[in-house]
Amino acid sequence: MSAHDEPMAFPRGNSPDNPDDIHLLLDSKIDEPFFRSLPRSIKELIHPPKLPPLEVTSKPVAVKEIWGFYGGQGKRAGLGSILIHGAAIALLLFLGTNKAVQQVVKQQIELIAPDIAPYKPTVKKDTMHGGGGGGDRSPTPVSKGKLPKLANKQFVPPMISHVENPKLVMDPTLIIQPDANIPKVNMDQLGDPLAKSGLASNGFGSGGGMGSGRGGGVGPGSGPGFGPGSGGNMGGGAYRIGGGVSPPSILYKVEPEYSEEARKAKFQGTVLLFVIVDENGKPRDIKIIRPLGLGLDQKAVEAVEKWKFSPGKKDGKPVAVQAQIEVNFRLL
Repeated sequence: MSAHDEPMAFPRGNSPDNPDDIHLLLDSKIDEPFFRSLPRSIKELIHPPKLPPLEVTSKPVAVKEIWGFYGGQGKRAGLGSILIHGAAIALLLFLGTNKAVQQVVKQQIELIAPDIAPYKPTVKKDTMHGGGGGGDRSPTPVSKGKLPKLANKQFVPPMISHVENPKLVMDPTLIIQPDANIPKVNMDQLGDPLAKSGLASNGFGSGGGMGSGRGGGVGPGSGPGFGPGSGGNMGGGAYRIGGGVSPPSILYKVEPEYSEEARKAKFQGTVLLFVIVDENGKPRDIKIIRPLGLGLDQKAVEAVEKWKFSPGKKDGKPVAVQAQIEVNFRLL
């Protein structure tokens, strides 16, 4: 409190902390009725009262310039950057137009014309994963003999002809890749090299050909090839996905059950299985590629055995296809 300030007097020497005297500190306008203060508020809203000019008693104080060192160097730094970039551009132009430099570059760099030929995808030939079979429903098994010629197309299936002196003779063929390692026997008659019967018979299969299968081939399979596979070519297994062979798709799926040992151990993971999906969409020949243990491998096999598939296709026809299936075990 300055010397010119006078202390506020309170009646009876009471301090302002006394709650009974708090009304003495209030402005008298607070007790003014609403109907009296309303006209004045409207008037002040329309014509606000002019306030006395604000008197500024403080003055700005000059401080030391902290950026003075850098500010003085700005122009020189910018000029130096322009000169450096200009010199670099001039050097590049000089080297690019200099004949001696161009001659050296030609000696070191060999230009190669781009290959603009149209793209032709390379399709891998089907490996030996087919088979074939046939017969004419003879009561005796197919006789032993040599295989006919190998070709890409088949016009006549291999069969023991019962017609004497036919007018039109065509060489029988099998659809097998030419470099296939087929079994060979030193015999003149056609037949199955793996057969044991010596009687002349086409076998009790069907669809032409020789064997116990169907489809104009030789063997117990299905198709114009040789062996227990299907779809042609040679093998004893199923087709691999790719090269014109579409993968099978799942139609019905059974979730695997948890084994008690794995549940108690709170064990989780994935079992990888190999499976062949046949022409009817049924899984067979299931093998475990990556096991988990604790009884989960067998649970995975039992579940996949109940699955149903839409079979893979080759040339629009269902064929047996090899596939790998992951069976996941997760605790909720």
